[in-house]
Amino acid sequence: MLKEYSVSDLKPGMFIADVTVQKGSFSVKNGGFVRSQSAINNLTTKGVQKVLVDLAKSELEQEPEAPVETQVTENENQRAAKFSQEIGKAKKLYNQAKSLQRQALKNMQAGRPVDTDGMKDIADGFIDSIFRNQDALACMTRMRQKDDYLMEHSINVSIIMTIFAKHLQIEQDIIHQLATGALLHDLGKINIPDEILHKPGRLTDEEMVIMRQHVTLGYDIIKESEGLTPIMLEVVGDHHERLDGSGYPNNKSAEDLSMYARMISICDTYDAITASRVYQNARTPIMAFKILRKESGTAFDANLVAEFINCMGVHPVGTLIQTKSNKLGIVKKSNFVNPLCPVVQVFYSINSKSYIPSKMIDLGAPGIDDEIAQSVKPEDFGIDFNKIMQELLIDS
Repeated sequence: MLKEYSVSDLKPGMFIADVTVQKGSFSVKNGGFVRSQSAINNLTTKGVQKVLVDLAKSELEQEPEAPVETQVTENENQRAAKFSQEIGKAKKLYNQAKSLQRQALKNMQAGRPVDTDGMKDIADGFIDSIFRNQDALACMTRMRQKDDYLMEHSINVSIIMTIFAKHLQIEQDIIHQLATGALLHDLGKINIPDEILHKPGRLTDEEMVIMRQHVTLGYDIIKESEGLTPIMLEVVGDHHERLDGSGYPNNKSAEDLSMYARMISICDTYDAITASRVYQNARTPIMAFKILRKESGTAFDANLVAEFINCMGVHPVGTLIQTKSNKLGIVKKSNFVNPLCPVVQVFYSINSKSYIPSKMIDLGAPGIDDEIAQSVKPEDFGIDFNKIMQELLIDS
């Protein structure tokens, strides 16, 4: 469990996961135990004001009381909305986000200010929806329009980032800043020439240099906006940085990258891999997880990748799957007790190559002997995935 604390509230035995607010230029390592009051005083001397504490790793006689606003009570969990109640609200919110993102891209291209207050309002909406039922907005991220990639990508990353931060039990004020920064993180791409941005093939080295400028182009304009916090700007500026220094634009390495920078790099990469673009067909979430794992410890934080996969589920909501009984279905609800057995909505028989009456199956329920065989791509079966999602999960 991660909670933010002022340095004045630290106690010996706490495990610091990251420094979140610091004034001054003294070097402070990202994490570790504070074993004594003198170590806490040393943090104050170096200008550290706030830190994230991992309570699960801390060695305390009594767990400190968490800030009231960050706690989620049992009653709040019991009031969580059903998917059917939330999906309509999620669809409306997603469409509002697309409209705002479309206008933001136009403003960015014309050199006009971006409506950052509107972005903050959308981030608030994402948080409210995800805390009611995260599966609804998670489903919306799977309904993609190839021509809307630039617009949808930042929205999806913001949703995924919010789900991830909720899973890590980060306090809601920080989640709001992360979600807002994610909505803004790729706006600079609108100022990349179309022949490079939409090139159907591999970019040349010279074109890649230009493409990588999108981070700086976006950051330099967005940083002039009022009301943006350092965390929001960090998400924008560091989303392509990597632990081993291979990222851009500043070739930062592990000691320079906060937990938030490490989180956005994972969320951004996951959504990019699972999206269809002019030069790449979408890959399955399982494939995205394999890529993230392969690069764990070098490009990506290994512990956070493991937490991310645990958060999203082995078969994330909205994934098209094939069952052992040769039916196609969509994952409708994750099963965090048994991740291999989510709730699925089956609708197609591979054996007869025909649609069947849709049926919801809880693969973890007693007496159910079917199981997921693999994740599949809709184009392999001639499936209009967006249409199926709309009919089975949104309009049902």
